[in-house]
Order: sequence, then C-alpha cells, then structure tokens
Amino acid sequence: MKFGAVIKGALYAGLKRFIKDRQDNHKWDDNDEADFIRALESELDKVVQFQESKIAELSSQIAEYETQVKALIVRARPRDNTISGPPTPSASTSNLPESAAQEGDEEQDHPDDGSDSDDEEFEDRFVDLEEDLANVIADVHDLGHFSHLNYTGFVKIVKKHDKKTGFELRGQFMREFLTKRPFYKENYDAIIVQLSRLYNLVRTRGHPVMGDSSAGGSQSAFVRATTKYWVHPDNYVQLKLVILKHLPVLVFNPDKPFEQADAAISSIYFDNEPLDLYLGRLEKTEGAEAIRMRWYGGMDVKTIFVERKTHREDWTGEKSVKARFPIKEDVLNAFLSGEHTMDETFEALRKKGKKSDKEVDSMLKLAREVQAAVKIKRLGPVMRTFYNRTAFQLPGDARVRISFDTQLSLIREDNWDGATRAGNNWRRTDIGIDFPFDQLPASDKELFPYGVLEVKLQTQMGQEPPEWVRELVSSHLVEAVPKFSKFIHGCATLLPNRVDLVPFWLPQMDTDIRKPATQKASITRPVASHSVTNSGTPSDGLEGYTEPVSDDEDNETDRNKAIAVDEAGWADLPAQAAAEAKAFRDENAGKAEPSRPTKASKPQEIFTKLTPANLTRLLDSKFSGDVDRDLNTGNGPADGVNGSGFSAVGGRVEYVSSFRPPTGKRVAIPVRVEPKVFFANERTMLSWIEFSVVVSAIGIGILSFSEPHDDIALAAAASFTAVALMGIVYSGYTFIWRVYKIRNREAVNYHDWFGPSFLCGVLLLAVIVNFSLRAKAGF
Repeated sequence: MKFGAVIKGALYAGLKRFIKDRQDNHKWDDNDEADFIRALESELDKVVQFQESKIAELSSQIAEYETQVKALIVRARPRDNTISGPPTPSASTSNLPESAAQEGDEEQDHPDDGSDSDDEEFEDRFVDLEEDLANVIADVHDLGHFSHLNYTGFVKIVKKHDKKTGFELRGQFMREFLTKRPFYKENYDAIIVQLSRLYNLVRTRGHPVMGDSSAGGSQSAFVRATTKYWVHPDNYVQLKLVILKHLPVLVFNPDKPFEQADAAISSIYFDNEPLDLYLGRLEKTEGAEAIRMRWYGGMDVKTIFVERKTHREDWTGEKSVKARFPIKEDVLNAFLSGEHTMDETFEALRKKGKKSDKEVDSMLKLAREVQAAVKIKRLGPVMRTFYNRTAFQLPGDARVRISFDTQLSLIREDNWDGATRAGNNWRRTDIGIDFPFDQLPASDKELFPYGVLEVKLQTQMGQEPPEWVRELVSSHLVEAVPKFSKFIHGCATLLPNRVDLVPFWLPQMDTDIRKPATQKASITRPVASHSVTNSGTPSDGLEGYTEPVSDDEDNETDRNKAIAVDEAGWADLPAQAAAEAKAFRDENAGKAEPSRPTKASKPQEIFTKLTPANLTRLLDSKFSGDVDRDLNTGNGPADGVNGSGFSAVGGRVEYVSSFRPPTGKRVAIPVRVEPKVFFANERTMLSWIEFSVVVSAIGIGILSFSEPHDDIALAAAASFTAVALMGIVYSGYTFIWRVYKIRNREAVNYHDWFGPSFLCGVLLLAVIVNFSLRAKAGF
C-alpha cells in the first residue's frame, strides 16, 4: 500500500493535487514554486498549532484529573484508617490541596454508617478514573502517531515535489522550515512523567509503593537477567505508554517539575591507543574492565561518578559487577594524573558516619585501582555517550527494572589523529547536552538511529517473568540485540582505522527493524469509552484515523463495498448470471440441515467492567475472529515477506541466518569459553592415547607369543603397532589444534568426524589381513 493510503487528513493528498493541477496547465515556474512554498508553510503551521493546542489541552486535563484523584484519596483515607490504623505519610498525600485535606477532615469527623456502600462507590470512582486516564493515554499515543505521520508526509511531498518539478526544495525545507518548527522532535516526556505518576496513584487506589529504588526486596534466592533491545523511533511513544500502565516512571525528586536535562546521562569512556579495554569487552574475556566518568544532567553538574565495570565468566561463580564512587569535577583531572587521592575525602565520610567501614574500604580500594589502571595502561578519554533515559521501576522493588534510552549519541574524545578534542582535560568542553550536536563534524559523532531498551528481571528460582513483560519483548515494538554495548558500538563506528574486530550487530545496522504491527503491547481505548468522561471533563481526543487515498490510488474500502453491491460489475458477468448465482447462494444459505443446526451469530458484546470472566470472553471472541480472518485470506507460510527479512504475516518473523562484515573487518561472535572445555579436550586426548596403548599392546603380545620366523605374526604385530602410532600422532595434533582455536575463541566446528572413522577402518583392515594370512597358511 502506498503512503497516500495511510496518511491522515488532506495534507499529503492536497499538496500532491496542487502539484499535479499546476503541471497539467503549464510548466512549473517560479510563481508556482512560491505558491507551493506558501501552501507548504500554511500546512506546517496548522500541524504545529494543532500539536501545541493538544499538548496544552492534555496537560490541563491531566492536572484536573490529578486534583480529582487527590481529593478522592483524602476522602477514602479516613475509612482506610478505621481498618489499618493511622496512615503513614506518603508522597501521594503529602502535597494534597488544602481544600481536599479539609474535606477529608470533615469526612473523618462525620463517618458514614454505610461503609460497604461507600467502599463500592470509591472503587467505582477509581475504576471510572482509570478508564478516563486510559483514554488520555490513548490520546497521547494518537498525538504521537499524528506527529510522526505528518512529518513523514511533509518529507514525502517535498521529495515528490523535487522529483516532479525539477526545483530543489528538500535541503531548504529541512534547514529552514523544520528547524523553526521542530514539531517532530517532541517526545512527550513531560506529559508521560505527569501521566505516569497519576496513573500509578489510581491503579494502586492511592497507596503507591514506597521505598528505596535501589532495594532488591527480601528474596534470598533469585536470578538476574538483563536483555537489551532496539526500538525504532516510530514506536517510542507507544512503548513508553505501554510500560507506564504497569510500572511508574522512576523520578528521584517528585516535587521538582520535570525538565529535559533531568533525563540526560553522559559518560566518558577511557581506553588506550591499542584499545585494550575495547577488545576485552568485545571478546568478553575474564576480568575485562570498562572505566568511565558519568554525570547526570547538564555541564554545570559538579559531582562526577567514577565507575568501573568488570566482566566475570559464569564458571568463576562470580557475577559481573559495577562499582563507583563520587568525586568533585574540579579535582578529577588531578585524580587521574595521580596528584590527588581520595583517602582524606572517604575517611571524612567514615568519621561522620555517613558510610559504613565496609563501604569506605571498598571505595578506597576502587579509587586506588582505577588510579593505578589509568597510569599503568596509559588510559585517556576516548568515547562519550549521551542519551536521555526514561526509567520505569516500582520504588523499593527491583524485580522488574526497565530503562529506555533515546537520542543516543556517540562522540569522539581522543586526540590520536592530531585533532584536539579533550586535550589535557578529562572531557571536551566544546559541547554539552545540546543534541544533535550540530557544531561537531560528522566524523566526530555517530547518532544512533534507534532507542535502546534494557529490561532487568530479578525473579525467584523457577519463577516466570510477568506476563506483560513477556508480551512486550515479543511484540513488534522491539528487536532483541543481546550484549549490545554503547561503548563498543561507538569505537567500532568512529575509529574504523584502529578497529579490526567489530561487534556482531554492526553488519545489521542497514536492516530495517520495523515489523508488522500485532495485537501484543498495543494501546487501545476501554471498551466502554465515551466522548464525555464520567468525571465531567470533556475528552475531545483525536478522532479515529481514516485512510484517505491519493489521486492515483484506489480506495480499497470503497472497492470492497462496491464488490458486495455490484457483483456483476467486479466479476465481469452478465447481470442475469450474477442474479442467478446470488439467488442460488441465498437459497442454499437458507437450507439448514436438521442434524446440524446453524448457529446464530452472536451480537457484539460490550463489557462495562473488565472482570476476569468478561476479559476471557473478549479474548476468545477476538481470537476466533482472527483465526477465521486468517483462514479466509489464505495466508501461506511464504506470504508477505518484506525486503527487511521479516514476514508481513502477524506473529511470524524471518531472521537473517548469515551476513557479511564490512570490508577488512572481522565480526566478533559471542563465544563462551569455560575451563571445562579445556578439560574435555584433555580427556578426549587421553582416551585416544589409552585406546592406542591397548592396540599397541595387542601388537606386542602377538609378536611376543608367536614362534620364531613367523612372518604372518610379524606382519600382524607391525600393522597393530602402526595403527597405535597413527592414533597417538593424530590425537596429539588434534589436541594442539583445538587448544589453539579455543584460546582464540574461534567459532569453528570442533566435531571430529574423520579421526574415529579412519581409526576404526584401519584397525578393521589390520584384523582382516591377519585372519586372511592365517587362513591362507592353513592355521
């Protein structure tokens, strides 16, 4: 389907018609170009104004809902106190409006005798508010989709203009028009943070989970699993909205209004000219380290975190760890050069009691080891990573932690090619957090085209992850990329002359990761949604998307309707034949067999409450409808495979089985090497030698117990001894070859299909020759 069949509104089709009408009358000239630019600017202004007004409307709507929710929580709090005792202060009620607090006091002074009916009333009110907020979430999703579609429409129409008219407008449009109206850069983070906090209050009925965000719960035996995914920009907003329905956005200071700088995270990775740390992290060698300086926020932040990540293989029984300590920015250069130590700073923390002895000793050890590594390995700033992070987690519960990084930028910090970047400083100072860093040359930066989603699960032994997490990671929104590293990707792309070994995902960067949309992890409105919410607040959300067509495209919906009405026209049949066929079908449809009564079609059911029973019925009906639809369309296994290697049939994915690395590069395939692999190789060699010794013993035995001048016994002994010697030589060669390949972590075929077969064949031949000669000599 062409783009014109899915773009909303008359923007694309109207401007396309403008070009076509002018060209039909005369050749495109300067006046036509000026009129087209004015029409383009007018449409662009309309989109920008609509987006701004809708954002303001949604923000006002969320603020109004927040007032209602907090008032409802205050009213419900006295009844909770009669059951559970005095309330504990929480962030959800500490900043309630004064009027809401007074209303709660009045309720407490005059309790209602009908507590059961009041509880049901409060529950119904919370259910209505949850439904209203679900509609708001759908509105935000639609608005994000609207912005993306219109941006794509503008780019497409300008491209078509350049192709049809011969005038070049694309460069000017991107530089001047979109730069002044960057509506497509809106990420809706402020609304999402505000909506997440409110939705969490309603979902938990005013009792949000409180606690330390770094806590790990009371689990004694658990399994940690971390997986990384790529997310296409088309799916950013939808992914965030899907997650916030289950996990709130983690905000460290809820009383502070959200600013974009609060989500910024920058890191400076250190390495030497041979890129030893890069190779160690890429090959996953035991003890491989990554040293970085990280700060949160803008360039005015004074506290920097010195971090070291250490990789541990599973066979060691240890886990990969990340340790860090804070340091002031003004002494960081002196610390890295060895002129300043952290001993006095950490000892002061010990004396003040802010850190335990164990924590202070650990930070002292880490600071000394990092300082020694920088000096001995000659480490310096190499790569900067910048991104905006949205973290989702229940405070005090680390079982499910999700972070989503967008606007990922990789920037060179080294001075190796003669250009002065960081200089003698620990970071370059000519940039900040001003994405997309237009002041930098293209050779100094790599703007990663996707978002990076990281899912960290901490579950008990034998426990499955939450169902919504499994549905999310198996949906069309994400593409799994195990072991993805921002530092490794930056070095591989920005330092091509120094890197020969590249990560396995690098050759796949040109592959489109978008997949056909599925029902998993989708944003839908409640079944009982309505134009005016129960709270009395109008929800004038975005209207449903239609599928208008361009001038040269057919409307599939209208065509289907015409097919149903005018069978003679679309089937190219005479009117009488079509009428006879329709009458015959109607007659057969009306005849039902007595033994097999026809089932009456069920009317569409609308459930006002999503109870488990109603949800089961809804899913069953949806599943049966999908199955029938798939059977009617006749989609085969090989239908609908697009050029990106993914199947267009929902639920099916076709993965690329092989790919070629860039010219002159080698791809690092993840290979796990454990000590038991070396031991298994040694055991295999010893088994071969043991077998060879037995065969040689047979040969020596034949020679020892045979009569003098027995040529047949001599020949048999010689053949068995030769087979034994060949086995020993072959086993030694195979052992050395395998050790070399394992140490180099080469992904080769270690299965030996030649040696055992050859050995058995030669041994069988020796036995046959021995018996043949004895039979010929008459025993």
